[in-house]
Amino acid sequence: HNLEMKHLPGADPELVLLSLRYEELERIPLSDMTREEINHLVQELGFYRKETPDAPVPEEFQFAPAKSLPPQAPTADGKTPPKHDKEEHPDL
Repeated sequence: HNLEMKHLPGADPELVLLSLRYEELERIPLSDMTREEINHLVQELGFYRKETPDAPVPEEFQFAPAKSLPPQAPTADGKTPPKHDKEEHPDL
C-alpha cells in the first residue's frame, strides 16, 4: 500500500520517499541490495503489504509509512512550536 514501482530505463534503481504533498523526503539507492533486502527495508519503513491486491488496508496504515517531524528547537522568542499528536501526520 502506498508504494508505486516505476521502471526508468538506464536509471539506477532507488526508492524515493515522498510526503503526502509529493515533496521528496529521501532517496535510498537499491542497486547493491538483493530482493530480500529490499523487501526487508520496505517492511522496516512501515509500508503495509496487502494479502491480495484488492484487500482492504487497515485505517492505521492508510497514510503509512508517514514519517514524523524531528523534534523542534525553541523559536527566537523562546517558545517551543506546538507538538503534533503521535497519530497525526504532519502533512495533514
